[in-house]
Amino acid sequence: MAETTVVHLLRHGEVHNPGGILYGRLPGYHLSETGQLMAKTVAKSVAGRDIVALYSSPLERAQETAAPVAATLGLDIVSDDRLLEAGNLLEGRISGPGLQLLRSPRNYRYFWNPMRPSWGEPYPVIVARMKSMVEDAREAARGHEAVLVSHQLPIWAIRMAAEGRRRLWHDPRRRQCALASLTTFTFDGNRLVSVGYSEPAGSVYQGPSVPGA
Repeated sequence: MAETTVVHLLRHGEVHNPGGILYGRLPGYHLSETGQLMAKTVAKSVAGRDIVALYSSPLERAQETAAPVAATLGLDIVSDDRLLEAGNLLEGRISGPGLQLLRSPRNYRYFWNPMRPSWGEPYPVIVARMKSMVEDAREAARGHEAVLVSHQLPIWAIRMAAEGRRRLWHDPRRRQCALASLTTFTFDGNRLVSVGYSEPAGSVYQGPSVPGA
């Protein structure tokens, strides 16, 4: 077996969002107290791992999730726009529970093509930037491990692509990517050999996994 490299994709923790806004890439959305505890819990869970590189989306909630990991492992956080939340034309609107956004007549014009999707950044574009980021992290951490802090849809999209799923469009409610979860890619040399998933902060947060966050 060639050298084994592991790349962990960490979704940020719970965000303080009492207004129920679909915040997307909007600035000013920070972790809640529970989210901060989730980030610290994840940091403890990876403390003994051979992690040598840490990257994060520049958005506040991702940076704040990365901070305890950086402190625990003694690493610097490298910000990279490739880890940003997916672009969404509906950001700033009240999202509500489930798929409430889809029920509002004022939003119907955005939903003409769910396979692209027509309301935001195309799935293949998300996959391309995330794949580039994973490949760079794999090279930087070759023979060791790296952590990439990102958001639900980008993580789910690259996982679907890595698993060879033929279609990228999907029901957001069926994503396996809970808050503060780890989606783990293991490589043998340059070859992906497994995709794993875990929820190290699952005991901290028992609420719903909000799509598009």
